[in-house]
Parts: sequence; structure tokens; C-alpha cells
Amino acid sequence: MNDHSAAWRALLDYVRPHRLALLAGGVLSVLSGAAGLALPLVTRRLIDELSHRRALTATLLLMTVLVMVSSVIGALADYVLRRTSASVVLSARGRVVSCLLRLRVGAVDHSEPGDLMSRVTSDTTLLREVTTTSLIGSVTGGLTALATLFLMALLDPVLLAVTLTVIALTWSVISAVLPRIRHATREIQRSVGLMGAALERTLGAFRTVKAAGAEQAEGQRIHAAAVQAWQGSLRAAKWQALAGSAARPSSEIAFLTVLGVGGARVASNAIDVGTLIAFLLYVSYLLPAAQQLVAAVTGYQIGVGAVARIREVEQLPREPAGSSVEPRQERGRDDRLGRRSGDGSAGPAPAAVAFEGVHFRYRPDAPKAHHDVTFAIPALGTTAIVGPSGAGKTTIFSLLERFYEADSGRVLLDGIDVTAWPIARLRALIGYVEQETPVLSGTLRDNLLLGAPLAGDDALRDILHATRLNELIERLPLGLDTEVGPHGVELSGGQRQRVAIARALLRRPRLLLLDEVTSQLDAVNEAALRDTVAEAARSITVLIIAHRLSTVALADRIIVMNAGRIEAIGSHADLLATNSLYAELAATQYAAYGVQKAR
Repeated sequence: MNDHSAAWRALLDYVRPHRLALLAGGVLSVLSGAAGLALPLVTRRLIDELSHRRALTATLLLMTVLVMVSSVIGALADYVLRRTSASVVLSARGRVVSCLLRLRVGAVDHSEPGDLMSRVTSDTTLLREVTTTSLIGSVTGGLTALATLFLMALLDPVLLAVTLTVIALTWSVISAVLPRIRHATREIQRSVGLMGAALERTLGAFRTVKAAGAEQAEGQRIHAAAVQAWQGSLRAAKWQALAGSAARPSSEIAFLTVLGVGGARVASNAIDVGTLIAFLLYVSYLLPAAQQLVAAVTGYQIGVGAVARIREVEQLPREPAGSSVEPRQERGRDDRLGRRSGDGSAGPAPAAVAFEGVHFRYRPDAPKAHHDVTFAIPALGTTAIVGPSGAGKTTIFSLLERFYEADSGRVLLDGIDVTAWPIARLRALIGYVEQETPVLSGTLRDNLLLGAPLAGDDALRDILHATRLNELIERLPLGLDTEVGPHGVELSGGQRQRVAIARALLRRPRLLLLDEVTSQLDAVNEAALRDTVAEAARSITVLIIAHRLSTVALADRIIVMNAGRIEAIGSHADLLATNSLYAELAATQYAAYGVQKAR
């Protein structure tokens, strides 16, 4: 019962902004039905006039007008309701997409993207039918049925009792089937989500699948999910067919029963022929209204599954929209964002970073990624973070960006806990280049301006020159307006890295986070990037995760991490002399460099 109430409240939340349009459509439907309900009474009058040989012109004209009015108003009601239901779907999709974009990174990391996409597409589509068939259908069908029953009671209570008996028997069968329809429909939607997840997995690593010769295995995985959806569809179709098979014969049975009993009552002079014919017409009106109610309840059962899946997304952990504490440097007149940089030029002020006793794990059942991590990085300059894979280096960036939050301890930016910053402001002062360097579908210009849509042409030109992308732009037929393809497939790995770096620098950040940004660059472009980073470090704070000694050795300070702990902090020369792990990492890099040079 609680699930039904929650689903109903959630559905009403989607519908509420469109309540006036739905009300208008419902009123029009009722008016159309009222015009139709008047026809049997006019028909009774027509039969009475025929039996008394009276003029029929006025009655026939009235019947024609009622038919036309019912048809026109019904068509208008149908358009209004369909338009409104489409608007409900649009609003629901906007709400779900907004919710998805505010999810915590951890919630998305532990979900299947294809399944999340199905919540926006197929699940929200079901709201269209729920809105018109269930919500409006239950109201209009119910009002039509009540009005019809009232008029039938006025005509002959005995025939009404016969009709209600047949309908009650039919409803007893349908009510037993409805929960099975709801369960089967939810299984269908779940299977569709699994199929989307399987397809997204394959297309997301299409070249890997091709190179591994795994097309058949991946195809079988997707087909298995499709078969589950097909089986769920069959189950739903079976129970819907059973409900329909119980509803359809009821009209014929009710009609024949009323005809037989009514004929006997006409023969006994209990009612006249006109009353019987009018009653039979009302039976033909009542049964579609009853079937509309059945469809409304059936549609609601289908919609409950879709609404439940949408609500699952809305209940996933989301990032806070704001913060109760506003950083002091954004309140006062000495706003650091407006101060001048260390070299006296106008620009963003560098940010100081500190970790104080930070402990963190990605999941409750996962090993700790950070154990009592403590360090302080002053504003300005370059700090390199090194260590073997899995040491917890990238986790530092994730905690600074508040993709995740520390289990205990504090992560500080300018001496203020990052949880006290409004997330939008926090991320606005950070430029972040991920190790995977994702590039979005669209043009080069779209990608570069992603985080700084108001950047001017001069700033864009300077950044392109600094990252050596200007040479690439000159070779492209459409320059910055060239499409880069899905995931940037039209660009090389090194080009994607440079695009990501340019995108981060264009934001004019106070803190620049670079995660293995030189891994796919050749020696020439790596040297150019080092110059760019060195120039940036003159006015902002740069944190760089790197394995290449050429990048690390030039840093102002180096943090050595191992197994989630800070092992040492110092300069390149000091760490070579005092830290065995760093000396080993450096020796490995020297050996690798020597091999490359020999080649």
C-alpha cells in the first residue's frame, strides 16, 4: 500500500504543473460524454413520436446536433490530453536529467550508464499513457459510468441490477490479474535497462571489442538482456489479454442478458419498447466507460513500475545545491578572486591546499584509499604527487573536487574545509585535467569553451598557442568548428590531452590539477607543456600527478605516496637521497629513458 501511495504521489508531482491543461481536457471529455449520454433519451423520444405518428424533424435535428457536438468536443479533448501528456513526459525527462547531473560521482560510478539512460527514455515514455489513460481516464470514465448508471436507474432499476451483476463478475477476474501486470511491466523496464547497459558497455569500448574478436560474446550478452525483456513482455501480454478477455465478453453478455430480461418486461407491460431501446443504448455506453476504467487501472499498474524506477534515480545520493557556510574570502571586499597574482599582473590568485588527517574509502566494504593523509601545499608553484599505482594519488584530486568526501579529517582550500564551499564556486576555481582526458561529441570550440563559455577570442587564441593546438587548428578544414566525433575519436590521444589542458587553462583557475597529462605526448609537445605549466605556476597553484621524471624533477616540491599514506615530502634532490621508494621510481624512469634514447 505504501508503494502505491508513494507512486501515486510521485505521479501527481509530475502532473501538478500541467493540472490546468489536464482539467481542461477532462472537462471537454465530460462534455463530450454528456452530449453522448443525451442520445438514448432523445432516441426514446423518437420512438415515442413514431408510435404516435408525430413530426420527427426537431428530434432528428437534435440528434444530429448532439452527435456533431460530441464528436467535435471529443476530438478537441483528445488533442488537449495528448498534448498535455507529452508535456508531462518532457517535464519528467527534464527533472530526471537534472537529477542525474546532480548525482554524486560515486553514485554514477556504481551504476550502469545504460540503465540510467533507460530511466530518462523508456521509463518516462510510460508516463504519457499513465497521464491520459489512468489519470484522466479514471476521472472521465468514472463520471461517465456514474452518470450512465443514474440514467439507467431512472429508466428501470431491475435491468440496472442485471447489468451490475455481469460487471461485478467481470471485475472480480480483472482485479486478480492487475498485480501480475504491474510486476511483469516492472520486469520489462528492468530488462530494458540491462539491455541498454550491455549495449553502452559494448559501444563504449567498441575498438577493444573488435580487437579482441569478442563481437559474438558481447552480442550474446545484449541478446540475453533483450530476451529477458521479451519474456517480460509475453508475461505482461498474457495477463493483459486475460483482463481484456474478461472485459470484452461482458459487453455481449450484458447486452444479451438485458435484452432477454427487458424483452420479458416489455411483454409483461412493465416497461415500453422505447425504454428498453434507450436502456440498451446506455448499456453500450456503460461498458466502454467500464472498459476505460479497467484500462485506467491497468495503465496505472504499468505506470507504477516506471514511476518506481524513476524514483530510484531521484533517491540516489545527490550533491548539495549550496552550502550553509560561505567562504570568508568570497564575502569581504578583499575577495581573493579579484586580487592580483604574485607577479603583479591581473589574474586569479593562487590557492593553498591542505589535508589534515584524512581517511577515506570508496565503499564501506573497500580497503582504505587514504590512511591519515596529512600535508600542506602553499599558494603558488608546482607540486608533484608520485607513487606506484593504487597509492591514492588521484583520490587527492577527487576529494579536492568533492567528487567524494573524506570519511574523517579535513580537506582545506585556503584554510577552509571544502565542504563549506558551495560546490559550484569550489569547482569554478579549479581546473582539472583527468587521466583519461575525455573529449565530448561536438566541435573543438564546444569542447574548449565547455567550462568557460564566455571566454573571448584573445584568451582562446593565447591558450591554443600555449598548448600548441594552433598548429592543429590550422590543418583542419573548419578550424575550431571541426567535429571531433563521439568521444573525440577524430583526434589522437595526445591531441585529446592538449584539448583537455587548454579547456582547463581557459577557465583561468586558481588551482590546476593535472593527472598524468603527459602520458600520450611526444617529447616536443611534452616540453611545450612543461613550459606552459611552468608559466601557469608563476601565478596559480599547480598539482600534478606524474610518473615521468622530466615532469616531476622540475616541481617545487614532491609528495611521495604509497598504499594510501604520505611517505615523504621534499625536493627531487632531497628525496633521491632520503627516500628509497622515490629513488627506486626515479631509477626506473632513468632506465626507461635510457632505453628510449638508445632506440
